[in-house]
Amino acid sequence: MESDLITVTSAGLYCEAGGFYVDPWMAVGRAVITHAHSDHARPGSEAYLCSISGEGVLRERIGTDAGVEILPFGEERKLGEATVSLHPAGHILGSAQVKIVVGGEIWVISGDYKTVPDASCEAFEPVKCHTFISETTFGLPIYRWPETRVIFGEINQWWRANQRAGVTSVVFAYALGKAQRILAGIDASIGPVYVHGAVARFLPHYERAGRSLAEVQHGSPESIADIKGRGLVIAPASTRGTPWLRRFGPSSLAFASGWMRIRGARRRRALDRGFILSDHADWDGLVQTIRDTGADRGGLTHGYSRALSRWLREGGWDTFELPTRYTGEREEAE
Repeated sequence: MESDLITVTSAGLYCEAGGFYVDPWMAVGRAVITHAHSDHARPGSEAYLCSISGEGVLRERIGTDAGVEILPFGEERKLGEATVSLHPAGHILGSAQVKIVVGGEIWVISGDYKTVPDASCEAFEPVKCHTFISETTFGLPIYRWPETRVIFGEINQWWRANQRAGVTSVVFAYALGKAQRILAGIDASIGPVYVHGAVARFLPHYERAGRSLAEVQHGSPESIADIKGRGLVIAPASTRGTPWLRRFGPSSLAFASGWMRIRGARRRRALDRGFILSDHADWDGLVQTIRDTGADRGGLTHGYSRALSRWLREGGWDTFELPTRYTGEREEAE
């Protein structure tokens, strides 16, 4: 990519005018972070900048001693010759789009984003710009999400049915973002909820941010006995087949992910249910967001960038593809 504003380096996207990287792939001098998922937030940099609500979960990734500066959404910060501001991306708690202004030229780097609002994080806000850098994790027309209320209705119905059968309900979900979204959307009156420690460590940050989540149990033998046959367990997919999960007795296994949109994805994993619940924009969300920015051109990365780029070019939009060390979220980490 040729530009005086943003360049791709061996460490990731770099703004020379501001002397900073956005979501660098390795330790650098100054890193502006869109959100705390591990493919966007790497430890070891000298200085970090993130949103206020994103600080706690970021420190869980990079360490409590890291030098982190926080910035309220919409507030401007001068870095070198660049003016930087952060705007809600709707992906997970504290996730941000990075707006960069240099000499009247405006770029927005979206990070990961979701245009459908949910109670676990700040709602996405489109930002006007000249150049927009967009993820394309689900950048194919087949990826269109059902209404969220329908999906949570399905989860609640499945949980009740398992409870009647005396079977524990287990939902595999990414520990940061997806798990908390499920906790914000389920009907907790159905029964007790238990979460894996990988999920539990992020919950205090959601509580401090004022996000209302279902009350959970974790850590004690008494809780496990209470969960068996009637409760809901939320855990990373890596716990499947482990002694930790077997403690809950006979279980019905489900996976909450946008990848469940593809027929056969559930069958390949030998799951009982697959719930189409994604923290990324679907095809319609990607296209609408690109239009809403009013951008003349855009860079596409993280996923199906080639397919979406071709479609946009046919519609007259100037696009380019950005190389990345990450080809899109792993199915287990979406």
